[in-house]
Amino acid sequence: MRLTDFWARLEEAFGPGYAASIARDQVLSQLGGQTVEQALASGEQTHVVWRAVCAAYPDRVPARLR
Repeated sequence: MRLTDFWARLEEAFGPGYAASIARDQVLSQLGGQTVEQALASGEQTHVVWRAVCAAYPDRVPARLR
């Protein structure tokens, strides 16, 4: 998954403002206690980060975006 696709999916699922907050502020256990931004900056693959977001917010991410 390209990084631009990742951000587009995140914004579609959460809206632009909340997506930025999710990426910056929410620590996800599936990412080893990192935020989305930290995981991406450390080189984690985008599809791994996206799966972590989907697992953390199963009711917010539509099935078509998974």
